[in-house]
Amino acid sequence: MSTEPFAFDPAIVAGVLHHMNDDHADDNLLFARAFGDPAASTARMVGVDGVGGDWLFAVGDGPEQALRLVWREPISERPQIRQEIVALYDRACAALGVEPRPHD
Repeated sequence: MSTEPFAFDPAIVAGVLHHMNDDHADDNLLFARAFGDPAASTARMVGVDGVGGDWLFAVGDGPEQALRLVWREPISERPQIRQEIVALYDRACAALGVEPRPHD
């Protein structure tokens, strides 16, 4: 049995990163503030695999810091990525006392 996380096809990873960084930049910052540093001022998603997602965030003009967020359970299908990011979003909103927007 492999201990390596499931590796999504590079095209899937590129699509997820593009979508999160272009369409959900505010969510990336929400994750950074909830799970990294409440003072985070920038954040971007830089990776995804079957165990979790990777973000880089910065506070002010400081250096970028790595943030690894683990999924609720290991995944291996593209639709599960969205489900796990939505779950992270809900957890981040709860942690920061923010009213979550409805999910489609």
